[in-house]
Amino acid sequence: MFLSSLEPRTARTTADVVKAVVWPLAVLTVLHRVVIKAVNGFRTDDFTPVYNAALAFLNRLPVYTANFQWVDPHYLYPPSGTLLISPIAVIDPERSRWLFIVANAVAILIALYLLLRMFGLRLDSPIAPILVLGAFASETVTNTLVFTNINGLVLLGEVAFLVLLLKRRDLWAGVMLGLTFAVKPILAPLLFLPLVRGQWKVFLTAAGVPIALNIIAWPLSVDAWDFVELTVPYLLESRDYFNSAIVGNGMYYGLPGWLVLGLRGVLAVLVAVSLWLLYRYCRNDEVFFVCTATGVLLSASFLLGSLGQMYYSMMLFPLLMTVLLPNSVMRNWPAWLAVYGFMSYDSWLSGRWVEAGRAAEYMKTTLGWSLLIIVIFAVLLDRYLAARREGRLDDGIEPSHLLPAAEDTDEVAARA
Repeated sequence: MFLSSLEPRTARTTADVVKAVVWPLAVLTVLHRVVIKAVNGFRTDDFTPVYNAALAFLNRLPVYTANFQWVDPHYLYPPSGTLLISPIAVIDPERSRWLFIVANAVAILIALYLLLRMFGLRLDSPIAPILVLGAFASETVTNTLVFTNINGLVLLGEVAFLVLLLKRRDLWAGVMLGLTFAVKPILAPLLFLPLVRGQWKVFLTAAGVPIALNIIAWPLSVDAWDFVELTVPYLLESRDYFNSAIVGNGMYYGLPGWLVLGLRGVLAVLVAVSLWLLYRYCRNDEVFFVCTATGVLLSASFLLGSLGQMYYSMMLFPLLMTVLLPNSVMRNWPAWLAVYGFMSYDSWLSGRWVEAGRAAEYMKTTLGWSLLIIVIFAVLLDRYLAARREGRLDDGIEPSHLLPAAEDTDEVAARA
């Protein structure tokens, strides 16, 4: 029976062939990233300072003791985040780290499943193994697991927020966002979505959850105020290492301040125009609007803010999934050239061309985020100009080849 299943009597469909080929690759890639690369670790360790802070919190010892003169990973979570992650210190560090790796991997897989469902797909779709393989082969998922940080759980919070927002489950959507805020505010730009969609209840729980957790955690922490006095000023600073934001690379390469400010200003204008076009003409196409605006908002925050690290790019998965939509802004090669820049696990460091290789390695993420913003702006502006030229702005800026043919429209009107 098993052998006969390898060569069915009837011809396989293309979808069946894709699933037969890609699922084994996807499953083994997931296992390799979790069991081998993540357990081995590499280069840096985001987990140890978190574990030590959790252990100190449970033992009523100071938590915010980092020396910010060092470039090693620091503990930067607020007291609410310390409260949430404190259970990881109940067991020994090694087993705790393994469980944390598994928790992040499972969270990423659940987030990918929710993304599939958001786009009307199921696990038996050929897109499912492609999505899993692409995600776990990327730098962002690989280094999230290898460095053992919490970004996988943050991704789950982001996708759950988007799903609940689209379903108009506003209070629960805010809870999902609020839980991520309790640890790190990386998803704060997404508050733009409920703001422009008029889903005001989101703000109640998005703010209420971290406030409540901080109220609980504050008296349990012996040095909670040190987070405000020591950690917050550090978080507001820009650094010139492990920072792919424009300001970070500008500091590293010694660019003049006016040039850094000018680059940020120009890209900020492109972001603002893109968001206006999306809101003005695309907001009724809810999945397209929410996922595309999410990508614009987050890539802008990574690039234009004080700190942007390559593995933050995981939060752009909803935007990348829009390539399945006929009106996606991602259906062009420059967009995926950009994706290569901030998603690829390839290293461009070269023993033969040292300086050029180092520049390519350090700049690829910055250039990728920048190109993504430029591409989205260019696509939306081109659609706007085409619709204005053709006198159909009142009907939106959908690409003309997606609009009903004139004869079809006349036939529908005649039948009505």
